[in-house]
Amino acid sequence: MLTPAPPAAAEILADLVGFDTTSRGSNLPLIDYVEAFLARRGIASTRIPDETGEKANLLATIGPADVPGYVLSGHTDVVPVDGQDWTSDPFTLTQRDGRLFGRGACDMKGFLACCLGRVDAMRLADLKRPIHLAFSYDEEVGCKGVPSLIRHLVATHPRPLACFVGEPTEMQVIVGHKAKRSYRAIVTGRTCHSSLAPRGVNAVDYAARLVLKIREMGQTLAKGLHDDLYDVPVTTAHTGTISGGTALNIVPDRCEIAFEFRALPQEDADALVAEVMRFAADELEPEMRAVAPETGIAFEQISSFPGLDTDIDAEVTRLAKRLAGRNDHAKVAYGTEGGRFVEIGAIPTIVIGPGSIEQAHKADEFIALAELEKCDRFLDRVIEDACR
Repeated sequence: MLTPAPPAAAEILADLVGFDTTSRGSNLPLIDYVEAFLARRGIASTRIPDETGEKANLLATIGPADVPGYVLSGHTDVVPVDGQDWTSDPFTLTQRDGRLFGRGACDMKGFLACCLGRVDAMRLADLKRPIHLAFSYDEEVGCKGVPSLIRHLVATHPRPLACFVGEPTEMQVIVGHKAKRSYRAIVTGRTCHSSLAPRGVNAVDYAARLVLKIREMGQTLAKGLHDDLYDVPVTTAHTGTISGGTALNIVPDRCEIAFEFRALPQEDADALVAEVMRFAADELEPEMRAVAPETGIAFEQISSFPGLDTDIDAEVTRLAKRLAGRNDHAKVAYGTEGGRFVEIGAIPTIVIGPGSIEQAHKADEFIALAELEKCDRFLDRVIEDACR
């Protein structure tokens, strides 16, 4: 009996894009699909669900489970398409001019499809080291899902030799990315008629002063630590949204801002957040409460993940370059789950995957077929290396 030919990555990608795994919803239909895909090939997998039971990570090991191996890591969730002007259905993979269009095609279901497309080759190879498929949830909202997957992996298997996180890098070896801390500040003031403004506490005014503080910190950081391997070589501070007030003749009693720091790995990101909070507590709140004791500023964390800082001479870096067939390396400003694998699992990690980050999160997101082919070649070399 002939063994069926393995599905091409593009065919699998069409299935994966068909699942709307926007982070606000469930990823379980996609997990069901991958679980069944592996089961048909005799490969067991383990779900690691979230506390609601509506989302799950999936971990599968191919090859011997009692020796250190390699992790192929990718997230299953995607960003929303709300308000974007797509020229085709974002959840139906569409091919045009050597490109595959669809939400998540680039970020990062293309990598997942390549991994699944090479499962038969992994299964039939004489692997001396295991290859772990690690598919996570909620990366797009702060890398929230992968920690439980990593803890399960290191608790049940020998610590892996390397992890390759398949974010879109055009198959360039990425050795570092920035840490991120994002927060919401809720300013509570006291309302009154605008003709009596001094008797109120204007929440918008105090939120604006907080925004200026963050801006000033950003200007100072731009003169501080530099790493020219990054496209943006400094730690950055940014306020993204501000909302408050109801009418011009009413002193607003509430205002919210959302801000973030993207910090070089050598920078203490938590200390930067603490400086903002200290400014609020020491400078702003005493003024506010001198007028109205019930006023104040509260902070809520939106997301947080560590940076990645893999040594350019590390064994995992040399390995990744050999597998990728290239000698260059770089660092990126955007975040990935890579830092989590180092922080929680002490697993040497490189970010490398098909597609360009320039296409991620946009309308008409796409991945080039040539990128999938490059990733396939990389995975073939991973399999060969695991057979040694």
